[in-house]
Amino acid sequence: MILELQGKAAYCYTGGKAFDPQLPTVVFIHGAQNDHSVWALQSRWFAHHGHGVLAVDLPGHGRSAGPALASVEAMADWLLAVLDQAGVTRALLVGHSMGSLIALETAHRAPERVRALALLGTTYPMKVSDALLATSRDDEAAAIDMVNIWSHSTMAHKLASPVPGFSVMGGAQRLMARMSAINPDHLFHTDFSACNAYANGEAAAASVRPPTLFIFGRQDMMTPPRSTKLLTAAIAHGKVVQVDAGHSLMSEQPDAVLGALAGFAASLD
Repeated sequence: MILELQGKAAYCYTGGKAFDPQLPTVVFIHGAQNDHSVWALQSRWFAHHGHGVLAVDLPGHGRSAGPALASVEAMADWLLAVLDQAGVTRALLVGHSMGSLIALETAHRAPERVRALALLGTTYPMKVSDALLATSRDDEAAAIDMVNIWSHSTMAHKLASPVPGFSVMGGAQRLMARMSAINPDHLFHTDFSACNAYANGEAAAASVRPPTLFIFGRQDMMTPPRSTKLLTAAIAHGKVVQVDAGHSLMSEQPDAVLGALAGFAASLD
């Protein structure tokens, strides 16, 4: 589904079903240098099990027009505009990595719009090393290689892959390379800089009242579970689930992530 925001296309994948704002809405928000497709299994399941699904492409990513937005705050405002345009009053927000910060800031800015939060591969502050920031600016292909290796728990094929022989790492590499081809204007650096600069996470977390689910990869090197204590302490009512994966937990352990999300959503009824 393509919406128009201030004359620019905003793409939302609806999970293979026509979007119905009267159904309980689940909004999926991807991370840096990604698009809606990282939620392929989870978004389709929810769309075929009684939910309205909006898996967004953030500006400058996938099928949404650019430029990419330079701050988490601007992306949260954009997401609220998407909800307005789609006729959604309240939603379960599901965000991964950079997307988790967007979900958190959205809940802070418009708490009445957020039914619940699911934050995957999250941490705060979400600092990016100076070396990786510089590489993402000067050699995006090298940055993609680095992040792809660090985002997975192993280079071996996963038994949980959707089809035999499917390369989880290969798929992630191709997706990030495609984002570079679509938007060559330092997209990775823009995304990483937004994560690195976001300074409202502690205040935003302290303001969260809706039910919250954290899903962490036990072997996550990008946002390691040990770095999440500020968020989990600030949102003390949040439930924590760990899966046997790295940072790319939706593709490494798709069924485990889906099971955690489905159970969480069912608990809201």
